[in-house]
Amino acid sequence: MRRYLALFLLTTLMSCSSTDTVIVNSWKDPDSNAAKEQFKKVMVVALVKDDKTRRDIENTIVDNNPIFKSSYSFLNGAKIDLTKEQRLSILKSENFDGAITMRLVNMEKETYYVPGTYNTMYYGGMGYGYGYGFDNWYGFYSPDFYTPGYYQESTTYLIETNVFSLNQNKLVWTGTTKSTNITDPETTTRNIMIEVVKQMEKDGFLDPKRK
Repeated sequence: MRRYLALFLLTTLMSCSSTDTVIVNSWKDPDSNAAKEQFKKVMVVALVKDDKTRRDIENTIVDNNPIFKSSYSFLNGAKIDLTKEQRLSILKSENFDGAITMRLVNMEKETYYVPGTYNTMYYGGMGYGYGYGFDNWYGFYSPDFYTPGYYQESTTYLIETNVFSLNQNKLVWTGTTKSTNITDPETTTRNIMIEVVKQMEKDGFLDPKRK
């Protein structure tokens, strides 16, 4: 595998599906790509208030490659009130050259109607009674039945993922995903990263040839 693809070493994840997460939009700096940046140490920052959720999200990404480092290990506790200049200075002193941030942009509740369905049983002839138990035989003469429709509510989350070059101090890629049917932060984060990698390849930020 090419060295610069170490930025997102998610080959295993790419074999999974993420039907509940889709890319809404994305943007790439025209002068940047992963090959040019050659990231060697990347800070991962989950911008959420809950500390456990923050750690779960960051650890899910960090587990994919040793060049990823969680923000709570470097920018936590007494460092939380530092200015952005002071935080940037810490990152540079620790030789970070890239950063990935993930934040919730919007959350919406959607209500939709699931229509009812008709189920028609087969009306067989008397000859079909031979060799069948009573429950099977009686089923041939059961009337049509209808499953009524119902309303169902789901919550949609718009999550923004950004990639920054710290050496250039600029945004080099950003994308927004829409996720539904969220069960836990780790699964959702994996699904987001799957779609992010796919979109990065489409945008030309990552080389699609993983060899």
